[in-house]
Amino acid sequence: MSGDTLIVCLYVDDLIFTVNNPKIFKDFKQATIKKFEMMDNCLMTYYLGIEIKQGEDGIFMNQEKFTKEILKNFKIKDCAKVNTLVECGERMSNNDEVDNISSTIFKSLIRSLRSFICTHPDILFGVRLVSRFMKTLITTHFKALKRILWYIKGTDDFGLFYGYSNSFEITG
Repeated sequence: MSGDTLIVCLYVDDLIFTVNNPKIFKDFKQATIKKFEMMDNCLMTYYLGIEIKQGEDGIFMNQEKFTKEILKNFKIKDCAKVNTLVECGERMSNNDEVDNISSTIFKSLIRSLRSFICTHPDILFGVRLVSRFMKTLITTHFKALKRILWYIKGTDDFGLFYGYSNSFEITG
């Protein structure tokens, strides 16, 4: 075994692959193009709502465009920006005032926010906190959910950077 690794990801009609050996990369690409009708778009720039910017120093991934779409779809594109994900001292419970909140909209917002976690791990705590209360829709929960959206609007240019390196140290 030579230590070569080929990783192939297929989602509906999108094929992404990478390998640590340029010859295997070229051979696999040519074989795939011969076998299937497909386009070679070279470097990936956008995939499942994630923008990928590849440079000499590494790869940066964010969801700035997806953020704008979500805010527009839920009619809050002109909302305020906040610097904190959850309001300090906010207590979540099921014993608060019940309001006429659409469970469809609430669950759709939660699903949308869950898709942000791959490039916005900083929202994981808030999304999990609000997700625990999906069965009981209370005004406080919906306000907390909107606050997460306000936070995302203020941090829409945030993302993850993967630098090219031979070191296996985690830095942040």
